[in-house]
Amino acid sequence: MTIIRAESAAIVAEVHVTTGQEVPADTVLLATELMKMRHEIRAPHGGIVRTVHIKVGDELQGGAALVTLEPAEVAGQTAATKAEDRPDMADYKARMALLQDEARRDAVAKRHAQGARTARENIDDLFDAGSFTEYGALAVAAQRGSRDLEDLQARTQGDGIICGIGTVAGRRVAAMAVDYMVLAGTQGFNHHRKMDRLIEVAGRDQLPIVLFAEGGGGRPNDGDAALIMAGWLNVTSFRHFAAYKGPKIGIVAGYCFAGNAALFGVCDLRIATRNSWIGMGGPAMIEGGGLGTVAPKDIGPSATQVETGLIDILAEDEAEAVEAAKQLLGLSQDKPQPKEGDRPELRKLIPVDRTRAYDMRDAINGIVDEDSFQELRRGFGIGMITGFARLSGRAIGIVANNPLHLGGAIDAAAGDKGARFLQLCDAWGLPMVTFCDTPGFMVGPEVEKTGQVAHVSRLFLAGAHFSQPLVTLILRKAYGLGAMAMAGGGLDRPHFCCAWPTGEVGAMGLEGAVKLGHRDHLAAISDPQEREAEYQRLVDALYERGKALNAASLLEFDAVIDPAETREVLHRALASAGPASPGPRYADAW
Repeated sequence: MTIIRAESAAIVAEVHVTTGQEVPADTVLLATELMKMRHEIRAPHGGIVRTVHIKVGDELQGGAALVTLEPAEVAGQTAATKAEDRPDMADYKARMALLQDEARRDAVAKRHAQGARTARENIDDLFDAGSFTEYGALAVAAQRGSRDLEDLQARTQGDGIICGIGTVAGRRVAAMAVDYMVLAGTQGFNHHRKMDRLIEVAGRDQLPIVLFAEGGGGRPNDGDAALIMAGWLNVTSFRHFAAYKGPKIGIVAGYCFAGNAALFGVCDLRIATRNSWIGMGGPAMIEGGGLGTVAPKDIGPSATQVETGLIDILAEDEAEAVEAAKQLLGLSQDKPQPKEGDRPELRKLIPVDRTRAYDMRDAINGIVDEDSFQELRRGFGIGMITGFARLSGRAIGIVANNPLHLGGAIDAAAGDKGARFLQLCDAWGLPMVTFCDTPGFMVGPEVEKTGQVAHVSRLFLAGAHFSQPLVTLILRKAYGLGAMAMAGGGLDRPHFCCAWPTGEVGAMGLEGAVKLGHRDHLAAISDPQEREAEYQRLVDALYERGKALNAASLLEFDAVIDPAETREVLHRALASAGPASPGPRYADAW
């Protein structure tokens, strides 16, 4: 016989068995109550109840006999409650199921028919499998006072934004993905609270944040929030996200207006798909402002925003956009690169005729690791080429002149583009290689109407404050203030400044220098052919003085190098400059 006894003082609250009853193992025999908590007493084995020593209401002392149980083989399954039969687990599973795309099949089908993905599909694509931890998933729109809770749970999942932290190729990353299938991606009260929470958590470890922005601005009908917030103008998410010191990467597909556009705008790098429309005001706001009725696809299409410089990377679709984000997030990690030999084809890249143009991208791709160059803002400031690449596995930034546009002269848009990228690489702690081939800053009455002085001077400011290793390569022209700006402020500014044999330097372009410095001398020659011949002689003489081999002998810069050996020379120069230091804004974020 087995006598089951009380473990401590208690009161008998329930008795579930009677004398002679057969019970399987783990059957609940009775329940006691202590400090308003009930404790189930279960059968330690199958058997027959021979004696029930207590009744409901009895006060027990520790060791008191409760039930005498005779061991016996009892047919049947255990009487324990199955986990899947528990009402609390059933409620949990039903509630969590509403968060999945399967719960909104019609909405998902509509997204797919439009060639778009859901927010959860983008999250799943971005993060390593099984690594994502979601924050605030059970939130709903703050409209409980006007809508049924079950309706809110079924139709306003997460209050329209998925927030969480996971790993991307093993690196911890935070993400916020606006769910357009919830109230057209508008921003509600709890939506902003979730953003603030994720920004605060990510900030503790300075994690990068990826924002999938889609939809409109603030949602005016969140009535529950009216009593607990001062007004929409006190929403803190915009300030917190703008002030966030970790890297911010924004991705847009579809419509992105008002508040979502503002959040996208403060991202350090902005990726958008071809099927995207981005603007500070959507159709409703435009019409409400008395500016007429417009279609959403007339507002900030991607083709326009590429030209304005808003979009850093234009992707064909969301899959390509997410892949680009992964590449950007991988910049913090050096990758092993097999030892490569010289590249003799680079010796032929610059035309022998110094007046003939060439494609600078051929030079970049010929020097950096194969297929590693990721260009930014290609459709804006086309006189300047900016982007990320790897050199012998090391992540670097590249700023290069574009000889195919204005002969490489730097205009206002090119100056802004180069300066912003210098600042970004400094913040992200990436070393910089600049490829110089410029006759200088663009000049003339028309260009000054663009605010040329203010815009191109930003290159000097960015270069002066740049705190990472900087190396400059002169491929051909390096003239005037423009060349100085390409080298961070002067040819003595970089950690290493070198030139190919085709390089040429001077205080200003050779032709302009001759025309200005020898104006009276040339004017005195009456015969046009003689004048042209003398002009060309003076240009050639000035070129001989300024060509790379002679300029280097006068210590204008550090070295003339064989183009075929450029990869190895730049690699050694960056290695000798030491590791990149943490950026001034992002500390150890990368």
